[in-house]
Amino acid sequence: MVILTLLALLTGTNPADLLGGSESPAVEAAPGSEGELERECQVVSDIDENPDCRFVLYVNSTQAFWEDYFAAAGERYTPATTTFFTSSVTTRCGTASSQVGPFYCPGDQKVYLDLGFFDQLRTTYGGPSGQFAEAYVLAHEYGHHVQNLTGQMQRVRTQSGPTSDAVRLELQADCYAGMWARAATTADDETGQPLITELTNQDIADALAAAQTVGDDYIQERFQGTVTPESWTHGSSDQRQRWFTTGFETGDIAACDTFGASSL
Repeated sequence: MVILTLLALLTGTNPADLLGGSESPAVEAAPGSEGELERECQVVSDIDENPDCRFVLYVNSTQAFWEDYFAAAGERYTPATTTFFTSSVTTRCGTASSQVGPFYCPGDQKVYLDLGFFDQLRTTYGGPSGQFAEAYVLAHEYGHHVQNLTGQMQRVRTQSGPTSDAVRLELQADCYAGMWARAATTADDETGQPLITELTNQDIADALAAAQTVGDDYIQERFQGTVTPESWTHGSSDQRQRWFTTGFETGDIAACDTFGASSL
């Protein structure tokens, strides 16, 4: 099962380990990918030389947040690996092209990301240009990893429809992304410095705009000219924004129980 976060028809590691080296790297490049960010992005200041290093920063911050969150509950967070690729990539969930957008494969516990997707999100789908929209995308994918670790992913039985289990899974990942955003400025690197130093109202607006752009109803209306809720797999724009906001405002994983919610 491949959880495709965007284009809905379409679609613990230590923070220092993510930017440096570890026995099991948390950021890697698939064969044929460009940039090989795991080697180029060693410290936050490397963003000045290679702006794509910001994606490693997002991974850093998200995993640091969940590592701390699990630890506070007396549990251990098992890190996922982000694999950057171009064109196509082979995973335990099958072979995927860059057209599917970023996705999480529970079979190998990896997030897969073609960086060219974000240009497509802006130009083809009318998404926001702010960089925090990109951070929302990755935080959503790591939300799927948390769902895999906690067993939420195994609750999916119904695959389509506005209140289906598939939609509930996606909205919960949006809520988890909101939880991270709320705490983003508190995730530190190995020196104790915040990985993200400031979060503005515009950043949150960009995240909400991205959530709107990847709503099933938005995509269907834009490309089909009609909305068919019975085919939804990720939720409407309103639902996705609402659950991101729930996570951001509460910071509470219990508030993200979309499976138990009577209304989405």
